[in-house]
Amino acid sequence: MTILSELHQDHINLNRLLEILTLKVERLREGNHPNFSLMADVVAYVGSYADQHHHPREDVMYEHFRGRDADLDKGFDQCEAEHAKLKQLSHDLAESIDAILHDAVMPMDRFTDQLDEFVSTERQHLDFEERELFPGIRKLAGDTDWQQLEEALPLPEDPLFGEKQAAEYRDLYRALMEDMNRNGAAH
Repeated sequence: MTILSELHQDHINLNRLLEILTLKVERLREGNHPNFSLMADVVAYVGSYADQHHHPREDVMYEHFRGRDADLDKGFDQCEAEHAKLKQLSHDLAESIDAILHDAVMPMDRFTDQLDEFVSTERQHLDFEERELFPGIRKLAGDTDWQQLEEALPLPEDPLFGEKQAAEYRDLYRALMEDMNRNGAAH
């Protein structure tokens, strides 16, 4: 399994969480109030996993292939800017949820728009990488590239979807599945 397939699996997992947040946006727009504690956990996971594990691995891979294809290099630059934007959006959303959990007054439509922007920006970013960057890297990469990257990047430990689920995320994963099943039945 190459780093590219590992990152692709990360995207699949992140998209699962984004689907749940999309349901939350729909329910908020219908006037329903979601479980803000669970939402806080999901946003914290997406933000911290992306910042601490996923994006650094992508950045090393992109840097490895930089300079070989001008169009890919532009894509790498765009991706770097998007990583910074996503980090800020994640931080801002986490702060808003924290404020709501501490009884701060915030218009629900403003919060819903903020959540929607986070989800849609994250999805567009993942789609861009899958559609533009990953295929370009696949064309350029040889066995030596994958070996060098494997040596440079040890396997990450994903606390939610990885084999060694951290105890703090087991409950979150279970709650997400239950919540998704409940919401799926409602629509």
